[in-house]
Amino acid sequence: MDVIRLDGQPLRIADVVAVARANQPVALHEAALARIQAGRRVVDDVVQREQVAYGVNTGFGSLSRVRIPSDQVQQVQRNLIRSHSAGIGERLPVEVVRAMMVVLAASLARGYSGVRPVVVETLVQLLNADIVPVVPSRGSVGASGDLAPLSHIAHVLIGEGWATVEGEIVAGAEALGQAGIQPVTLDAKEGLALINGTHLMTSMAALLVADAHLLLDAAMQAAALSIDACRATDTFLDPRVHEIRGQVGQMRVAENVRGLLKGSTILPSHKTDDPRVQDPYSLRCIPQVLGAASDMLDYVEVVVARELGGVTDNPLVFREGDIISAGNFHGMPLAIALDSLKIALAHISGISERRVYFLLSASDKQNPLNAYLSPQPGLHSGLMIAQYTAAAACNEIQTLAAPASVHNIPTSAGMEDYNSMGATAAHQAWQALDLALHVIAIELLCSAEALDYQRPLHSGTGVERVHDLIRQHIPRLTEDRPPTPDIEQLVTLIRQGAFLT
Repeated sequence: MDVIRLDGQPLRIADVVAVARANQPVALHEAALARIQAGRRVVDDVVQREQVAYGVNTGFGSLSRVRIPSDQVQQVQRNLIRSHSAGIGERLPVEVVRAMMVVLAASLARGYSGVRPVVVETLVQLLNADIVPVVPSRGSVGASGDLAPLSHIAHVLIGEGWATVEGEIVAGAEALGQAGIQPVTLDAKEGLALINGTHLMTSMAALLVADAHLLLDAAMQAAALSIDACRATDTFLDPRVHEIRGQVGQMRVAENVRGLLKGSTILPSHKTDDPRVQDPYSLRCIPQVLGAASDMLDYVEVVVARELGGVTDNPLVFREGDIISAGNFHGMPLAIALDSLKIALAHISGISERRVYFLLSASDKQNPLNAYLSPQPGLHSGLMIAQYTAAAACNEIQTLAAPASVHNIPTSAGMEDYNSMGATAAHQAWQALDLALHVIAIELLCSAEALDYQRPLHSGTGVERVHDLIRQHIPRLTEDRPPTPDIEQLVTLIRQGAFLT
C-alpha cells in the first residue's frame, strides 16, 4: 500500500478518503520536519525572551489578557485540552475522525503552527496504529477552530480521553501503551495549535465531495434510465439547446445522458404519432437541474481543495520571527460551501422523486405501465410505498437545506462574536447526502422495473449496462416483497462507485 507523505503540499481529496476509509499509511517528509523545526524555533525564542504572544504565554479567548508564567506554560496547554473536551452527542464516524487527524497533521506539517516535530510525529503514529479517538459529534460553532471535537483527539494524544482500538473503546493511555506510543507533554502553543483549525469541517467536506460525485453520477444514470422507462423523448438533450445557454454543468449533464441513451430502440419506437408535445419538467429539465447541481459541486470542491492546502491555526508563526494573531480558523468559506452543497443535494433528490412519482402513478396512456409497477395491481401494491419513502426523505433534505451559516450565536464572552456554524452545516450535509443516496436508489429500483415493461425493445448501451447491474443484485418484481433490502443494496452499490460514468 502506498504511503501518503505529508510534505507541505495540499492534500488531495482522494488522499483524505484513502486515509479515512482504507487506512492508508501516512509519513512525514524530511522537508516538512525542517519547516516544523523552523517554526518551533520562533516560539522558543518568544518564550526565552519572555515576550507576550497569544496562545504561547497567555490565556485563551476572552482570557487572552491573562499572562501565564513560564513555569506554567505546559500546564495551561494541558488544561486547555482538558477543558475544551466538551463535545456532546453521538460519536463521529471512525472515517471522519481519521480524516480529521490526517488533515490536522498535514496543516501542522506546513510549519506555521509553532509545534515541535514530536507532536506531528505522534499524531501520525496514532493514525498508522489505527488508534481512533472517541469524538462526540456536536460542540463546534465553526470558528476559533473546531475546538471541542479537536480537543477530544488531542486528549488521546496526551494520554488521556478515550479511543477505539480494533472496535473496542479503551482509555487513551491504554491505547497508546498497547501500541508503544509515548503520550505527548504539550509545550507552549502546542495545545492551541492542535485544536485551533477547521479540520472537522474540512474533513467532512472532503468526504462529502467524494460521495457527492458518486451520487451525481448515479443520478444521471437513474435519469437516463427513467427517460426510456417513461417513454420520454430525447429531443431536449440536443446539444444545440445547451450550447446557446452556455452553462457548463448543463452541457455536461446533457452530453452524459445523451451518451447513455445512444442506441436505444425505445426512443424511435414512439417518435411518430405520439400525441404528447413535451415531457414533464422532471424529465425535460434534467440537464438544467442536475447541471446546476454539478456546477455547485465544482465550486464546493474548489473551496475544499484550497482548505486542504491551507493553515487555519491562530496565531500563525512565520519563520521571519513574527507571530500574528488573525482569523484563519474562521469556517465561513466552508460553511457557505456546505450550505450550498445541501441545496444541490435537495435538487438532485427532489427532481428524482418527481420522476419516481410519475412512473408509479402510471398516468401516461402512452406508456404501458401497471400502477405502482405492481405485477397485479390491487392484489400486489408493488412499489407504491417506495415513493412515500422518497417523499419523506426529500422533505427532510429540504429542511436540512436551510442555511446554518446565516445564523450567529456569539461565544467567549463576546470576544468571538461572529461564528460560522460551519460544523452544523457539515452535519446537515452529511445527513442530507445519505438521504439523497436513498432517493436515487429508489429511482434506480423503480426505473429498472419500468424498463422491463418496454421489452422486447431496449434502451441505450449505457442504460442497459446500468439495468444489467441492477438485475445482477435485484430480481424483477413478480410479487410483493419488502423494498428496503433492495434500496439498501443499491445505496451500497452507489457508495462503492458501481455507477460511475
